[in-house]
Amino acid sequence: MPNIYQPNLMTIKKVINETPDTKTFHLVFQDEELQENFEFETGQFGEYSCFGAGESTFCIASSPTRKGHIECCFRKTGKVTNALFELSEGDTIGFRGPFGNTFPIEEWEGKNVIFVGGGIALPPLRSVIWNLLDLRDKYKDISIVYGARSVADLVYKQEIAEWEARDDVNMVKTVDPGGETDDWDGYVGFVPHILENDFKPDPENTVVVVCGPPIMIKFTFEALERLGFKQDQLITTLENRMKCGLGKCGRCNIGSTYVCIDGPVFKAAEIDLLPPEY
Repeated sequence: MPNIYQPNLMTIKKVINETPDTKTFHLVFQDEELQENFEFETGQFGEYSCFGAGESTFCIASSPTRKGHIECCFRKTGKVTNALFELSEGDTIGFRGPFGNTFPIEEWEGKNVIFVGGGIALPPLRSVIWNLLDLRDKYKDISIVYGARSVADLVYKQEIAEWEARDDVNMVKTVDPGGETDDWDGYVGFVPHILENDFKPDPENTVVVVCGPPIMIKFTFEALERLGFKQDQLITTLENRMKCGLGKCGRCNIGSTYVCIDGPVFKAAEIDLLPPEY
């Protein structure tokens, strides 16, 4: 059996500066056989390591329908992410994974799907957004509601513009009050408010996937429930709770639930069963 703690080596093939403190890496395995055979499903995550600094946990931000490389997107927030931020194209990092469960996209076939994200929480949604768009004929209306603190904090700006230009995607973007610029053409307001008062989605035959800080998830779920959505229509991913990926360190546990093993994807009804520390 392979050593589950030993990272595989990956080369940074491309670096995209998303914001002043956020980057996207395009990565390929240095082992050609692993590169050829590596598979994952949308919603899963990995452990990305900068040698000498440690490892950090991010989702796999690219879609499994797009082969040849995987992508991660991260913000400078601590020792490991600061070290990763200093790396360049051609440098080597470590990767362990994939870990975790997946978005049940087969259950969504024939339904409307709404994605709701805030700030750095768009990367986990990006994987499943592109997964569905690459299988577009299987789904009905696809909508994306995305917000950030300011225009400068929006990630994937080029892809947001691409989604806006598509006639088979309804793109809604917003920034917090005070975060707009003179040329801003989106909404101004917090995501749950814009969702409930401006976008006003119809719950009929619709699934909503939410990703963001816990407080945003809480208020977004409440707004959706006021609009008539039921808990079995609401799904989230607890990106901020993952740690070692294996459920060994105990940092991901919420009561008896281990996010690295049982998640990170959960339905709203499952979230309600978690203890208050969530």
